Amino acid sequence: MNKRPTDGLSGAAVLARARGRSPKGARCLPLRRAHTIRTLWRGGLLAVCGLGTAWMAGAQDRLSLDQAVAEALQNNVGLLAEKANIAIAEAKILSARLRPNPVVSASGDHLDVLGTGFSETNGGGPAEYTVRMDFPIEVGGKRARRTEVAQLARSVTELQFRNAVRGVALEVANAFVDAQVARESLHLAKENLTYFEGIVEVNLARLRAGEIAEVELLRSRLASLQQRNLARGAEARWRAGLIRLQTAMGRTSPSMTLELVGDLRRDAGLPERDQLRQAAFEQRPDLLALRQDLARAGADIRSQVSQAKVDPTVGTEYRRQQGINGMSNSTGVFLEVPLPVFSRNQGEIERARQEQRQAELRIRQLQILITGEVDAAHEEMLAADGLLRNIEGEMLEQARDVRRVTEYSYRRGHVTLLELLDAQRTYNETLQAHIDARAAYARSLYLLDSVAGRTVTK
Repeated sequence: MNKRPTDGLSGAAVLARARGRSPKGARCLPLRRAHTIRTLWRGGLLAVCGLGTAWMAGAQDRLSLDQAVAEALQNNVGLLAEKANIAIAEAKILSARLRPNPVVSASGDHLDVLGTGFSETNGGGPAEYTVRMDFPIEVGGKRARRTEVAQLARSVTELQFRNAVRGVALEVANAFVDAQVARESLHLAKENLTYFEGIVEVNLARLRAGEIAEVELLRSRLASLQQRNLARGAEARWRAGLIRLQTAMGRTSPSMTLELVGDLRRDAGLPERDQLRQAAFEQRPDLLALRQDLARAGADIRSQVSQAKVDPTVGTEYRRQQGINGMSNSTGVFLEVPLPVFSRNQGEIERARQEQRQAELRIRQLQILITGEVDAAHEEMLAADGLLRNIEGEMLEQARDVRRVTEYSYRRGHVTLLELLDAQRTYNETLQAHIDARAAYARSLYLLDSVAGRTVTK
């Protein structure tokens, strides 16, 4: 058996050769930079990414995560409907501040509408005409109590709106990350395509030199065609990601010339779990809304107790008598006080007390749920961080080295095309795993911000 040029060399020496530090006189077919540039400019490469790649050469709209969230908050129809509740609550405050209206009444008595005819003989009449005005007087601070309840209800509505904003912001952030992943995957697919196009050119040169059989060139071309299909799929996912992102932003006509600003989020330090819990208990708008609802329930109890106090009504009257038996003008003053014999607003007072107890239980339940959400999100973040560090610590460089060595050996005829394809597949899977790990880590950070009640845009 003939000894190969690499026989007797250590793995480090082979790797050094693969990295371009081959010993003098070593025979290989490197992929020259000029050749790569020519390949990139060929029309076949543009066709790989489909008919829609021409849009990449045009003007692109730049979009950051902050801009995407701001646009979503402005355009989201569900959020706008939720915001309308604030105006409704303000209208209820206006109603609560109003005083009861006075009541004006007019009456006519002993009127000869039947034609009897009033006379001294029959003693009918005289006709009486009355105008009366009654003024209800609220006691026990009813108006102030009503206003307090309405103001607290508005605060609850505002906090509920903030919680809806939190949900929309997280949805947009996840859609933004998905689009970023699709963009990174598309770049990787294009890189792999360029690599396979180079292998095809190398095999074409080797075929002309009589070093390989034609079937080897055909196999490399088939691999290149397969990579073209993968690139088309990557571009389709990229365009679909743009559509999903813009749909979450509330756009009715998505743009395909969108350029995402920024890389996948990567924070320097890891937040502490106890700090996240404390922040969630202090900042989560849904929890704050329940606490405010508890205060509203307490104010409602006081309001219903004040409603149990009777309100007197003061009235005054002008009476005009005109007829055969006499003519006179008179006035009257009236005081009406309901007697709370049966109804003392017991039902509404008890209803308000039960709502207060219900609000207390809801707060306790939400605190338990928040603790679980924070712990789960923190564990997800730690797992994503550990996976990302593992990939970046060893796997990435090893995958690159394996591909370099295999490519070097393939060009010298020491490994088969199948071995090269396997090395390339491993390299591609590792880089895609790296992209997915970065995306999972970014999503976990946005989720942590959301469950802690902090802004998700950074």
